[in-house]
This record gives sequence, structure tokens and C-alpha cells, in this order.
Amino acid sequence: MENDLTLQVTELKRQLEALTSAYYANNFTGSQDIIKYTRFNSRLKVPSYSSDASVGEIGEIIEVGGKLKICTSANTWTTVGNQS
Repeated sequence: MENDLTLQVTELKRQLEALTSAYYANNFTGSQDIIKYTRFNSRLKVPSYSSDASVGEIGEIIEVGGKLKICTSANTWTTVGNQS
């Protein structure tokens, strides 16, 4: 009977190690990894304006006249990519 308990404990340890490995396998260690592999599960809603907003926070995204813009420094909007 003791042998059965030892086998059960060994199997439970193995399963716990596998579960721990599976859990940590999908976690990232650095902020670059998070940014690189982030996926949206829903739509990103971007506010639309008729002209550049007068106030902007770095990283904020807006749409102006069909063009996507991002705030690159305080209150400064830059068109993203080559949009025509």
C-alpha cells in the first residue's frame, strides 16, 4: 500500500510540474515581449475629429479626416505610416 501512495505522490508531482510549466509558458518576462505579442480580443475604438485635437497625451491615437494619428509628444500629432 505504501508503494501505491508513493506512486500517487510521484504522479501528482509530475502533473503539478507540467501544469506549472504550461502556466508560465504563456507569460512573458519583459515589457518588450508583452508589446510584441499583445493581441486584441475586441475592437479598438479610436475617437474621430475634424482637425487635430488641441490637447494630446503621448501614445494617444485619434482619427482625423480618415487618417490615423498618434501623439508623439505633448500636444503634437503625427500621421501613422504612409496614408494617402
